[in-house]
Amino acid sequence: MTRCVRLATPADGASLAEIYAPAVVDRATSFELEAPDGAEMSRRIEATLARTPWIVYVDMGQVAGYAYATPHRARAAYQWSVEVSAYVHPEWQRRGVGRALYTSLFTVLTLQEFCNAYAGITLPNPASVGFHEALGFRPVGIYHRVGYKLGAWHDVMWLERELAPHMLAPTQPLALPLLTGLPEFDRAMHVGFGGHT
Repeated sequence: MTRCVRLATPADGASLAEIYAPAVVDRATSFELEAPDGAEMSRRIEATLARTPWIVYVDMGQVAGYAYATPHRARAAYQWSVEVSAYVHPEWQRRGVGRALYTSLFTVLTLQEFCNAYAGITLPNPASVGFHEALGFRPVGIYHRVGYKLGAWHDVMWLERELAPHMLAPTQPLALPLLTGLPEFDRAMHVGFGGHT
């Protein structure tokens, strides 16, 4: 098996820090001002996996990209909604890595019984907007001049995607550790490759 999508582990921290750094240092893609190091990324992975997925795409033993979900807001009525992000190493861009990551991520989130996914994109970024729309996201609106970075004010577009039907009296979403190791979880992780590795 030369490529796969799997859950991230703290050991992936350094690889993910390398992929993420340009979005922090060189561009306004991320509103962080200092790029986190491998140790900080490892900490974030551990914290995220307690509830929601953080997955990586591995090709020939190298991490080519990652995607993850975090709670949309802290108050209880928001618990069925998540925010998602994906970053792909420049050498693997336009090879279907982002699509594979998001496809598996959304399938796992649906299995957890989340209903809504949201993504924020610093503008202008037509490639990212087009990518998200191709995966079923719809624009919600724009926060104008909401962030100041690299000597300029930046707008952020928010997009939404329905993950599952909105039921009356929904049950609480399942924490990720309750699903890992189950056959349906393994199937969900492989959906990005058409249901198989």
